[in-house]
Amino acid sequence: MRGAGKGPLMITGSEMAVVDENAAALGVPQKQLMESSGNAVARTVREVAATGDEIAIVAGRGNNGGDALVAARFLDEFALSVTLLGRPETITTDIARENWDALVAGEYEPETVRDSSAFELGDPDVVVDAMLGTGITGELREPERTAAAAMNDSEATVLSVDVPSGFDAGTGTLADTAVEADHVVTFHDTKPGLDDLDADVTVADIGIPDAAELFVERGDLLRLDDRRADSHKGDNGEVLVIGGGPYAGAPALAAKGALRAGADLVRVACPMVVGRELQSFGEDLIVRPYRGKQLDPKRVGFLLQMARQHDTVVIGPGLGDEDETLEAVEGILSGYSGTAVVDADALARVPNVDTDADLVCTPHQGELRDMGGRTADEWRERLDLVESFADHLDHTLLVKGNYDVVSDGERTRVNRTGNPGMTVGGTGDVLAGVTGALAATQDPFDAATMAAYANGVAGDRAYDRGGNGLVATDLHDELPGVLWTDREGDA
Repeated sequence: MRGAGKGPLMITGSEMAVVDENAAALGVPQKQLMESSGNAVARTVREVAATGDEIAIVAGRGNNGGDALVAARFLDEFALSVTLLGRPETITTDIARENWDALVAGEYEPETVRDSSAFELGDPDVVVDAMLGTGITGELREPERTAAAAMNDSEATVLSVDVPSGFDAGTGTLADTAVEADHVVTFHDTKPGLDDLDADVTVADIGIPDAAELFVERGDLLRLDDRRADSHKGDNGEVLVIGGGPYAGAPALAAKGALRAGADLVRVACPMVVGRELQSFGEDLIVRPYRGKQLDPKRVGFLLQMARQHDTVVIGPGLGDEDETLEAVEGILSGYSGTAVVDADALARVPNVDTDADLVCTPHQGELRDMGGRTADEWRERLDLVESFADHLDHTLLVKGNYDVVSDGERTRVNRTGNPGMTVGGTGDVLAGVTGALAATQDPFDAATMAAYANGVAGDRAYDRGGNGLVATDLHDELPGVLWTDREGDA
């Protein structure tokens, strides 16, 4: 996904699903996008077909097939046949089913094929391949396999909708059984590998606003996979929080945020002086205390050894800003090569540290300035400033504000969730923990965008209940709903 940055000139199939859902969240429903997609397919059919040609549409039961069912309504000037692979009652989405019903009501007389032995392509001049879209990969199964072979053996011009059936829109590879398209009408942006096909590729603008790629919305949470049924403890992320000393609440808030965001195990490394207090904040916390009243350079080796046994590290909550503490932070970051979320006072040492780690830094705007970055009151001006500083640091920045700005120097996104009630202390600690949990299984940039969105929505829901009386611990209760149980509904 490009966002506001200098990212790729194409979009993968999975990212396209994110953009579609974000467009819906912004008020451009998928039904409207399908209507535009189908119209674009019909326009290309008219370009490749001659008057009176026979057009055969072969549609699958998903939205890819739905696009072609829409196209059929714009092709009345041709001799048209429409074949659905499967039973109409098994069409997988409401909007595709509505377009099937529209064809039936209009007496277009679409046909159905339930198994490969019943499929007959005939001798059309143009075949529209709308069997499988970007969400299906691997070798074709029946009856799609037989239908694809018939298309490839025919003399017809083959036009594929979005991608040829059997094309992997993530890797840009074709299955051996894939459709060999002469033309491809793809939507919004090209997909990896399409330009390498021996086919004419048309990129159709279907009305997805740029905002669907700029603003973080509920579609971004589609990146979160459901857990495998055979997963074991630790498979879904182990997070180490390094914090505490002057403060005990901050690392507890971060650790509980990580647990609520789906991490299997969260451990907190803290000075012994606050270890017992921190343990009292919850039975779920695994506390690993070390000697002393605060973090100092003598603990770097111990903490690095522990950090390397975790998927991500969150460092900073409640550490304080003593010189010895920040020296130890620099030692940990310079010796670590995994993914680390850096928050609070630990941020001060990021610009000077030489590290192989992937850092996600979560400053508010004052902390960003202390790090050497620049900011602005107007969020559009802030975009370029944050992106430039992220590029300079070569790390990901999640800059908190009324509009959060997330950038890794190439990709830049804006999050608009959250409310003024979240100025209460501790909400940033929760955000750091959520980011750490998501970064255990996701790309650091994507983890930061999803964390900013989810933390903000959790805060909005807490605000709806308690107004300005919300406290940071309220976010913990809301996070599972935002991230896991209703991420495809209204947030």
